[in-house]
Amino acid sequence: MLNIVGKRKWYYAISLLVIIPGIISLLLYGLRLSIDFTGGSRIGYQFNKSVDQKVLSEIRKVFTDEKVTIATLQPADKDVLIRTSAIDEKKNTIITEKLRKKLGNFKQESFETIGPTVGAETTRNAFTSVLISSTLILLYIAITFRKVPKPTSSWRFGITTILALLHDVLVLVGVFSLLGHFLHVEVDSLFITALLTVMGFSVHDTVVVFDRIRENLQKTGAGTFGNVVNESILQTLVRSLNTSFTAILVLIALLIFGGESIRWFIAALLLGTITGTFSSIFNAAPLLVTWHEWDQKRKKIK
Repeated sequence: MLNIVGKRKWYYAISLLVIIPGIISLLLYGLRLSIDFTGGSRIGYQFNKSVDQKVLSEIRKVFTDEKVTIATLQPADKDVLIRTSAIDEKKNTIITEKLRKKLGNFKQESFETIGPTVGAETTRNAFTSVLISSTLILLYIAITFRKVPKPTSSWRFGITTILALLHDVLVLVGVFSLLGHFLHVEVDSLFITALLTVMGFSVHDTVVVFDRIRENLQKTGAGTFGNVVNESILQTLVRSLNTSFTAILVLIALLIFGGESIRWFIAALLLGTITGTFSSIFNAAPLLVTWHEWDQKRKKIK
């Protein structure tokens, strides 16, 4: 029989190996925030030929002459995506006309401006939504599992669920911090949507395992708590993996064929689905056993 609980330290180590680089990246670099959070303008140009350094230099010069600060300038073959300080439609028209005189005809694919006030409000709402979601999840688990038999308690189930959620959030945010630093991937409002979706999926998967643990405790009694938890994990393992695998197949298809605008949103969902499945099986339930064994040792010492 597969002993997941017995090898839980290995799974904790795997999680730490993934989380620690992300935390270091967050401390050093933070997240590369899009204009959804910081405010500013985002402009996209498409040229008739591949963009070279001469074109980029001319773009920088025109924006500098117009006293517009460029935050990021990202070329991609024939396209250029520019993020700047906030400008209005009139200033955008002036800049576009100057660029056409210098660089010839090209297509402006996009132009959008978000004020700093809206960006700050979006940031506050993002943090608030994550905190409220975590609190509601904790209360839901604590109430739903209030009649769980000893030696555990409903609050242990709730807190362990939040710890598993924290694992998923840290992995996702940490990876996107690294992507932001090395590949200039920006975090926008869609990322928050992906984060909340991942939290919901992870809780669903964790509750399935926890519900089976509760059922087995009611049927067999406490026995050896670790054995009950391990048996419960194995009983739900195939269901959890099958559910996640079908979702992953759909997300991979969307990642390949979904287009540039939602690529990193889908990537966040894909990563979150994988890490959420891992944490539900290999972190959440084994943490109950770790907590139980620590509590038993503490009682013996007293």
